[in-house]
Amino acid sequence: KKVQRTALAGMLWSKQFYFFDVNLWLKGDNSRWLPPASHSRIRNIHWRHLNSMRILSMPDKWEYPWFAAWDTAFHCLSLALVDIDFAKEQIWLLLFDQFQHPNGAIPAYEWEFSDLNPPVQAWATYRLYEIEKEQRGVEDRLFLEKCFLKLLLNFTFWVNKVDSSGCNVFEGGFLGLDNISLIDRSFEAAKEGILKQSDGTGWMAMFCLNLMRIALEIAKVLPSYETMATKFFQHFVYIADAMKNLGNKQYSMWSEDDGFFYDVLVHPDGNFSRFRVRSLVGLIPLYAIETISEEELDQFPQMKKDFLWFLNNRKDLTKDCLTTVIKNNKKIYVLSLVNENLLQKILHYVWDPKEFRSTFGLRSLSKFHEEHPFSYKNTRVGYEPGDSIERIKGGNSNWRGPIWFPTTYLLIESLRKFSQIFGHTLKISVDGEPSVHLDEIVDGFSSRLISLFLPNSEGNRPFLGPKFPMIHDPHFKDHLLFYEFYHGDTGQGLGASHQTGWSGLVANLIDEFRN
Repeated sequence: KKVQRTALAGMLWSKQFYFFDVNLWLKGDNSRWLPPASHSRIRNIHWRHLNSMRILSMPDKWEYPWFAAWDTAFHCLSLALVDIDFAKEQIWLLLFDQFQHPNGAIPAYEWEFSDLNPPVQAWATYRLYEIEKEQRGVEDRLFLEKCFLKLLLNFTFWVNKVDSSGCNVFEGGFLGLDNISLIDRSFEAAKEGILKQSDGTGWMAMFCLNLMRIALEIAKVLPSYETMATKFFQHFVYIADAMKNLGNKQYSMWSEDDGFFYDVLVHPDGNFSRFRVRSLVGLIPLYAIETISEEELDQFPQMKKDFLWFLNNRKDLTKDCLTTVIKNNKKIYVLSLVNENLLQKILHYVWDPKEFRSTFGLRSLSKFHEEHPFSYKNTRVGYEPGDSIERIKGGNSNWRGPIWFPTTYLLIESLRKFSQIFGHTLKISVDGEPSVHLDEIVDGFSSRLISLFLPNSEGNRPFLGPKFPMIHDPHFKDHLLFYEFYHGDTGQGLGASHQTGWSGLVANLIDEFRN
């Protein structure tokens, strides 16, 4: 209770009035004191329409006092536990006409609005709809519809701007994962080629399924939305096929030998290099999972007609991403980038303590790379469980080993859905340990994240770290801080420390797994 209450109090405390008129900032607010000439070519020159005069949830009110697009989506889930109206408003503000770009892009964060963050706003929108329905018994489809229409613009932006080859495989840039790659993914490697990103494509597959689910919910009262649900179902299938068969080329993001998804660098001469780094980049495709039962499909006659036609006539596309299962004598269609066989292969790495499974959560990069770093030309990626050694993107943000709440939370959500389908029939085993089923993996990771803030057998809270000078101080040892990320081996909090919003997700985990 103390952990949850403190996390939620911190979320509420981190609200701040955020005033930023980009056009005024660029041209200057005093004709006698004009800004330097560099303002005509500095960052955000394409965002003159952005004018914020709103109270926003900050990633960290002390260290990061500005909004961040994908941080906000996760903040909203925690805020929804205590203020659902404010949470819904936060999502809408990202899509508001004075925030969202006319081309459909959602502003990333103050120091470069044009950077690309993972498109998780559709996921957050539907989750808030579900939370309010559970809390109040209210089905706010008006909220769903107004967000959906703006999310359509964002989806189109991604398709037009981030899929350069038009083959449903996405680049996306660094996508919030800062230094996880060998190169700075914010910049095109023009001389090297084009980096086809496993995580960018996985995020877009998830985006499709989120929009399909929202469209179906709206279609319950506005049947015309069935066609939009069909559109996003089909687009998901195209993306799923492209991940295995990049534009009908002889290469794939999926490595059958390794049983893992990797980024692929496509060279100008048509050759390719697969970046065989086991990281979150290869786990994010698991986030794209949705189910629709035959019973539910019967509610949408037009969608059902189109769905079954596609299923029967495009088996070449659907064979690997649409699985039909029978549960309780009812037919259920499972839409996922992985079938049961592929899921089992990936989860072997996820649950292996020598790979992704830490005592305190999910490592962002496999511990395997501690002794086996991956090198490409003059760059390398190795396991860095604590503060970053490699300074790509600068700052204190490290994705080469530490534990991060948002990505682990999404994996937990996805595995819960897989568990509802496969139950205890799918077992994962690692050397020297008994086999576990999906529910045990879900409970295992949620408990590990919660344990970061709970006193261990020695009475110490792991997030403080083993060498924290006041770890036994009676006036400080129970003062909870929610850090930006956590050491992959010790659980020590790292990065921004005051109240980093998305670590507030521990409140949701307690709500979902400790009630």
